[in-house]
Amino acid sequence: MPPKTPQARRPDPSPATSVQTMGLAAVLTMLGAVVVARSRVRPSEEQLLDAARRVLSAVLPSDRPFAVQFWNGEELPAGVPDPTARLTLNSPESLGRMLNLPLDVALGESYLRGDFDIEGDFGAVVGLADTLNPQFTPAQVASLLRDVALLRRGVGTKPPKPLAQLHGEAHSRERDKQAVQAHYDVSNDFYKLWLDDRMVYSCAYFPTGTETLDAAQEAKLELICRKLRLQAGERLLDIGCGWGGLAIYAAQRYGVSVLGVTLSEAQLHEGRARVKAAGLEHLVTLELRDYRDVTGEFDKISSVGMAEHVGRCNMPEYFAAAYRVLKPGGLMMNHAIADGLGQARVPMVIQSGNFARRYVFPDGELLPIWETLKYADAALFEVRDVENLREHYARTTAQWARRLEAREDEALAALGEERYRLWRIYLNACGYYFSHGHLSIFQTLLAKPDERRQVPIPPSRADIYADGRV
Repeated sequence: MPPKTPQARRPDPSPATSVQTMGLAAVLTMLGAVVVARSRVRPSEEQLLDAARRVLSAVLPSDRPFAVQFWNGEELPAGVPDPTARLTLNSPESLGRMLNLPLDVALGESYLRGDFDIEGDFGAVVGLADTLNPQFTPAQVASLLRDVALLRRGVGTKPPKPLAQLHGEAHSRERDKQAVQAHYDVSNDFYKLWLDDRMVYSCAYFPTGTETLDAAQEAKLELICRKLRLQAGERLLDIGCGWGGLAIYAAQRYGVSVLGVTLSEAQLHEGRARVKAAGLEHLVTLELRDYRDVTGEFDKISSVGMAEHVGRCNMPEYFAAAYRVLKPGGLMMNHAIADGLGQARVPMVIQSGNFARRYVFPDGELLPIWETLKYADAALFEVRDVENLREHYARTTAQWARRLEAREDEALAALGEERYRLWRIYLNACGYYFSHGHLSIFQTLLAKPDERRQVPIPPSRADIYADGRV
């Protein structure tokens, strides 16, 4: 799953004067210089309300598809006849906490704490970053800076960071284990609330667009097995095996022997129970092991939703480790999220892309597809096929979000409000990012040519889609 929000592109320069092109970026970039010390007199609630009205009226697009409701019930109407969402500020402190840099982290942390709520279409609000382009005069900039400073002064004592933090050097073995367990060891029962029956926690595949989530996840597993051209009796290494969904499916349908490795103890426990229930202990072995410690030789390798945890600095080692244990003539499926199209109007000083890296997938890092292919090529893999499935992930995360929200009471009981809110905003935001191309996901088929530099695959993809099942 997506380890971070997409990176933002810096706006193109304009021939207009710098004052004319000063927008939201300029206002918020100067925040640090104008925030008044907290020791000064706290603004009244009426002052905060007036400042919030002025800032939002000036900054938000006039045609936005959502309304804003203040903590006193007053509403700033949407700019279209049939709005699809409502953003509610829950207290006088809310907007001041939200207006901090980097903006994506401040907004995310504010949502986790309950400073604001979103009803209806999350995408209508998340998509604001794609449409912001306010133009201010010097006088308007000065007025906004005063209002923002006042709102920031009304925040009061800085609240503690939500959720746990990691320790140690990024992408060290110990910290990688902490990062994986922070996300996946939350609760198996929690994931069962909204995943499919196989507990496949990666992009599903909707070949007709009408499939249920369970059918789409089975279609995805079948697609991976076909792309790998699995044959009975082969050995498959599944890096980041999750709860064993792909390992069990490949053993059942294709008769392969599977070693699945994970760093999540909760996943390992559940996965082993599922292997036993399926009567596949003679074919499927799941272990708590770092991918760098795998030994032996395998005909095929799958890595689904795991490369996002590796980190740019470890990508050479990741592909080298896979290449080392793959037999000559073998195939590897690398299924991973990648950076997509940037959000054109929001510079990096405003949106860092680090909220998800801090709170959803700690230390997760996305690479553009060209860079992933570069590292694979450097490890001597041959790239045989690349397919972008981002529309399928938009549909997948939308279904996950609906299923989670339908079981809100159980999720709250299992995790508490802060973690429930984290998964809710994460899944809903991902739906928007994938559907609008800010995130992509690629299935990349890699080969380790044999001594004659041959790879035993058919000359076309026809065999993959022959019977119409995928």
